[in-house]
Amino acid sequence: MTDQTIANRVRETAKLALRRALQRADLQIGRGSYSSHLAQTLRSRDIDTVLDVGANVGQFATLLRSAGFRGTIHGFEPLAGAYAVLSARAAKDAAWSVHHTAVGAEPGSTRINVSANSFSSSIRAMTDKHRTAAPGSDYVASETVPVTTVAAIVQEHGIDPARTLLKIDTQGFEDEVLAGAGHLLGRFGAVQLELSFVELYAGQRLHDELVQDLASAGYRLQQLEPGFSDQDGRLLQVDGLFVLTSHDR
Repeated sequence: MTDQTIANRVRETAKLALRRALQRADLQIGRGSYSSHLAQTLRSRDIDTVLDVGANVGQFATLLRSAGFRGTIHGFEPLAGAYAVLSARAAKDAAWSVHHTAVGAEPGSTRINVSANSFSSSIRAMTDKHRTAAPGSDYVASETVPVTTVAAIVQEHGIDPARTLLKIDTQGFEDEVLAGAGHLLGRFGAVQLELSFVELYAGQRLHDELVQDLASAGYRLQQLEPGFSDQDGRLLQVDGLFVLTSHDR
């Protein structure tokens, strides 16, 4: 399989994922959906900026816009194929900027594994548990990508963490992204990240460890959204929204 064939395959998979996200948004908005509750939380806490780490093709930003969020969105996506789709979509939105980079604990570069479905791509190795639960998610290629940190992003773009949601969707690499925030972690108005109940990517921190990490930084769990389940219906992963307890009213 040539590099161009792989890129085309990733691009088409990414487009399909975006269409499905839009369909879900159309069905959920106005029915007490997670995205509408998320938008309500952002409004109540005066959050007007989102760092979308692991943006893929813009599914999360699209859901936010559908839920009424009109603030600034910075999307970060390392995969070439997904970034091409993301960039084209963001070009239609003046308050949505995108950046072709991974985000981790230290600046530099790394290799990322490209999944056949694009959104299961990760810097970490995929486990058999993931492959069994999600047929068609096997890695088909890898890319060398630049890496920045949350702290560097905040400094470069003049971001006020207190008015910012840090959203992390990095397939088992969440702890590395949090580490790259350094002392700023306890200053973000809200944090959203994937929480896995089983090891889907080798070496990842699981839900209880990440919840404790965020609690130690001054956050409490605000909302949960069911995500990834296996063929038996066992819930493997959720999205968790955390807010600063010091900002509770």
